[in-house]
Amino acid sequence: MHLSDLKIGEKAEIVKIETDSALKQRLYSFGIVKGAIVTIEAYSLIKDTLQILVSGTDIGLRKSEAEKITVKVLESVDE
Repeated sequence: MHLSDLKIGEKAEIVKIETDSALKQRLYSFGIVKGAIVTIEAYSLIKDTLQILVSGTDIGLRKSEAEKITVKVLESVDE
């Protein structure tokens, strides 16, 4: 499952990041690393960007970036 597949309020652990080194370094600088716990805070209206919470910091990501981050769901939410 990818980060972009999660629903608002779901919490997950990052298990893999599959991207080029430049983007990987950018994500690392935000604390988006293997083992980090992330929570989906919000999506834009057309779901092309998402806001996540990682290590107490809100971060905005493009959907294309979030699709390169594999996660394991820790807490799901009911619809």
